[in-house]
Amino acid sequence: MSGGGFHVHGPHDHELEHAAQGHHDEHAGHGDGAARQATGRIAMVTAMLATVGAIFAYQGGATQAAAGLYKNDAAIRKTEAANQWAFYQAKSTKQSLTELGRDLAPEDKKTAYQGRIDRYEKEKAEIKTEAERHETASRDADAASAAQMHTHHRWAQATTVLQVAIAMAAIALLTRRRWLEVGMWLVGSAGLVLGVLAALHM
Repeated sequence: MSGGGFHVHGPHDHELEHAAQGHHDEHAGHGDGAARQATGRIAMVTAMLATVGAIFAYQGGATQAAAGLYKNDAAIRKTEAANQWAFYQAKSTKQSLTELGRDLAPEDKKTAYQGRIDRYEKEKAEIKTEAERHETASRDADAASAAQMHTHHRWAQATTVLQVAIAMAAIALLTRRRWLEVGMWLVGSAGLVLGVLAALHM
């Protein structure tokens, strides 16, 4: 009832206001609970991504070190092959001089010269085999180094993508933007896929 510029509440008005206030508080509490769940979920995923990212970073460092070792071994093998080919050339020069000496020597000396020529020929064959072995080993080491570097790049890509996902998770926690949380899941999944490819050397 109202009159004279003031309003008198009926008994049912108080009940309606109380019910409306209770309904509002219930929804607010429900919203806070959902927000806490989302926050906890994002925090848990962030911790998992950080852990996996640390493993990926370690694997990336390990493959880079392995690539360096293979490259170093390839250089050593290449040097060994060059040394063997230089030795081979020296033997060829000696053989040529000996053949010239045999051609100019009297008949009773030719047999001795021929023996030395045969020895040089045998030594050259052994040196050539050794040089080719080192060349093959050098090529194999180069290929292994390239494969390790490819895997290293995969690990680095996976680590970088996971770092982006973690950054998105941090922004999602601050802004509570649903699309950022979805983006975090998508980018994080992409990082995990890259990690699997790296583990499979693909």
